[in-house]
Amino acid sequence: MKGRRKPRKKTKPARRSHCAVACTLDLVGDHWTLLVVRDLVAGKQYFDEFLRSPERIATNVLAARLKALQEQGLIEKVPDLADRRRYTYRFTEAGRHLQELLGHIAGWGRKYLPGTRILEGIEMPPT
Repeated sequence: MKGRRKPRKKTKPARRSHCAVACTLDLVGDHWTLLVVRDLVAGKQYFDEFLRSPERIATNVLAARLKALQEQGLIEKVPDLADRRRYTYRFTEAGRHLQELLGHIAGWGRKYLPGTRILEGIEMPPT
């Protein structure tokens, strides 16, 4: 067909800076990513389990966040041995370290935001 362009390959955007805080926030600083991490820590594995979280993440947003975490090597998508039509999500070794970050955030919230609680499965850092 004339006039049609080839689709462009997606490229990763260049880092805004070399600041560790900025780069970390680029990955996990949006509204949803740490909630997906929280749910993984709490034991959720399946796409539909993440959708049932109380915050009600949209399917397209969830898919994008899971893909971004995969691309960064923090989680992996594995075929479910019991049902080959489904996949499970789980942390990689690097991704397990996000639990520590999540514990610090949860601890801060518990201390400074009255009425909040730490969900089961989230480990608090030593004080």
